[in-house]
Amino acid sequence: MSLPYAHEETAVAEVRRVFDGRMPAAPGDLRVETRGITPVPEDARYGGPRRLFTVWFAPNLTMTGVFSGTVGAALGLDFATALLAVVLGTVVGAVPTAYLGTWGSQTGAGQLPLARLAFGRAVALPGALQWLSSIAWDALIGLFGGDALAQLCGWPFWLGVLVMLAAQGVLGVIGYEAIHRLQTVMTFALAVAFVALAVKLAHGTQPTTATTVHGADRAGAFVLTCAIALSLALSWAPYASDFSRYLPRTASRTRMFWCTLLGVGVSFVAVQALGLWGAAQFTDQSARGVDRLLGGGALGAFGLLAVALAALCSNAMNDYSGSLALQTVGVRVPRPVAAALAALLGFPLVLWMHAADTTARFQNVLLFVGYWIPAFVAIVIVDWAARKRARGGRPIDLRAEEAEPQPWWPALTAFVVGFAAAAPFMSTSLYVGPVARALHGADLAYPVAFLATLLVYTPLRMPRRT
Repeated sequence: MSLPYAHEETAVAEVRRVFDGRMPAAPGDLRVETRGITPVPEDARYGGPRRLFTVWFAPNLTMTGVFSGTVGAALGLDFATALLAVVLGTVVGAVPTAYLGTWGSQTGAGQLPLARLAFGRAVALPGALQWLSSIAWDALIGLFGGDALAQLCGWPFWLGVLVMLAAQGVLGVIGYEAIHRLQTVMTFALAVAFVALAVKLAHGTQPTTATTVHGADRAGAFVLTCAIALSLALSWAPYASDFSRYLPRTASRTRMFWCTLLGVGVSFVAVQALGLWGAAQFTDQSARGVDRLLGGGALGAFGLLAVALAALCSNAMNDYSGSLALQTVGVRVPRPVAAALAALLGFPLVLWMHAADTTARFQNVLLFVGYWIPAFVAIVIVDWAARKRARGGRPIDLRAEEAEPQPWWPALTAFVVGFAAAAPFMSTSLYVGPVARALHGADLAYPVAFLATLLVYTPLRMPRRT
């Protein structure tokens, strides 16, 4: 054996050691999952589609969703109109997430690792964006969870955030099975807490019934409210198959789709409707509104605990998917270490958001972390369809597909063009594009990015048959 060949074998073995590793063997196996982006073999998979409802339901019962729901009222919409915008945006955003989630059982791979099929070497760009987005979501959700924990325990804000991020980091390190088990339990516990909050709201607060904006301004407010709801549901799309990759190939894709769609859709609509109903109670964008609304005491403490636990549920998923994204970029860091790193980096971002105008920074981060996702979704769906057509309906063989890599430039070109096309349609307090300004603040960046990417990438990836 020549020395160069021996060196190459050693390098390959090192990559496998970092990206491969121990997998959970069954429900309840809570040993640390060291498996990274290497696909899960079919003989190691377990579970059923029902798990997808709880894993996508519990993490959305956060104050992030509640405060997002207040936006419609803040923009001057009446309750019924704002609720319609919330439902429409949530459903449109949840459908791609539910569809992409069905790929996990067919491939055993996470969402960003699967994107290598379409992006090739250029997957480093969406991979890096996803990793950064997971940290941003840690901050968005940890802001409220840490605040609730600090108030519950009488701690300073920074200590509540630190404890919150440490706990979610532990869950992200343990991995897939710990997250699934936690979400199963928390689906019921958090549902009880939010029902209690809803009952209090219904008896003590009246929703806004009068519209304070009219004509084009009302239409712009409706579209922006819809865009924010869409951004919440669509934000899970780059994570989708991460939490279905251990399901067996025989799992019903139809049931997987509907369990995911209902988990994402019902939870997000519920919490945003709650925020919209009680917009007058949640004006300070902090957990104090929950404690005050529940009247303090034991019930208020229960509400604060629920807010903290909801943040824990959601951010554990952020750290887990962030670890897979970092490996997809090519960083040879063990998955548990990468998950812990994501939680650690969320800490200074939470403190930054808390230091000034929380409301403005919250809305800006919420929109900006998702503007790249529609282009990503369009590219991976077109590539998936092209490969399915080439297979002639045969089941996917991931190894065979990986042996036919795509050139990197078509996906990267479409990705950049899609984002650039969306820029004039963006509407945030940091930047309002010229088209959004002309449309009275309506944010159409998400559909524009998706359609522009689709128009550019489809002819490059699926040329006409001759």
